[in-house]
Amino acid sequence: MSSAVLAPWLATQSERLLAQRGHAWLLAGPSGLGQYALALAMVRAWLCDEPSPQGACGVCQACHAMDVRTHADLCVLMPETVMLECGWPLSEKAQSDIDDKKRKPSKEIRVDAMREAVEFSQRTSARGRGKAVLVFPAERMNNVTANALLKTLEEPPGDVKFVLASEAAHQLLPTIRSRCLGQTMAWPTPEASLAGSQAQGVPANAAAVALRAAGGRPDDALQFSGGSVRSAQAWVKLPQAIARGEVSALKDWTPAQAVDALHKICHDMLAVHTGAAPRFFAAHELPRGGSLRSLTTWGKALSQTMRTVEHPFNTGLMLEALVSQAQIAINSK
Repeated sequence: MSSAVLAPWLATQSERLLAQRGHAWLLAGPSGLGQYALALAMVRAWLCDEPSPQGACGVCQACHAMDVRTHADLCVLMPETVMLECGWPLSEKAQSDIDDKKRKPSKEIRVDAMREAVEFSQRTSARGRGKAVLVFPAERMNNVTANALLKTLEEPPGDVKFVLASEAAHQLLPTIRSRCLGQTMAWPTPEASLAGSQAQGVPANAAAVALRAAGGRPDDALQFSGGSVRSAQAWVKLPQAIARGEVSALKDWTPAQAVDALHKICHDMLAVHTGAAPRFFAAHELPRGGSLRSLTTWGKALSQTMRTVEHPFNTGLMLEALVSQAQIAINSK
């Protein structure tokens, strides 16, 4: 049994994918559905010394090497920011450059990392069970990086398998998509998602709020401020606080998180206006104001803001401006 226990809806997909024959897979779907966890489970099984149809054994030397991020036959291609978040070591040169403040961790998959992956795919397997390349999020490749990968996918070495996990597969080159076996990520039922959150130690009420805040995406729900009761209470009170112009409601939020939350309030208010059910909040949690025109204009403005939200001149002033803009839209008639 694998030491990395998969959620039931991911385990079902993993077993089906492991039974397929091929050299490259593309796991596609919106964020929060477990693409990375599923991709990692696949490479664990491919490299395991004693795999079963259900996946890796979790106890062999190969599985231990995976657990401590040192397996010689695995190449992980991620933006450096994502590698650090997921606990993967950077190359010695990259770590040195970042430690010496020569540059910040990259938010794209770097071209030199892809070149190293191409070279890796051409080497002999260290443990004799073939090699694996995991790419996540695959849409973070620029054109140069993507074309380098494409050439390897077109002429793959015999003992290497690729798994690309993407939260925006439409951004990938069509030629890359066509050379992979595709898997559209399955959405778990709300009951399964809630059970999964509670199994991670999240209280039932907080788990329900977090799942709603994440739009039904279980991984995003778990990351929702740790799924704490405090964050759940703050979330349900957020729309009314914004309507009152309370900037303090966003004091612990990054600009990107603030824009995302405001977008969800706007989305749900527009949904109610058009007779649809809200997605991220309960209907009684939403303000009653806002004209259809003002809410539509607000939504467009938030979309524009999202393009530059990573580079605010002053975070405090930006949050004040966002709340003021929201208050005007929400209270318009």
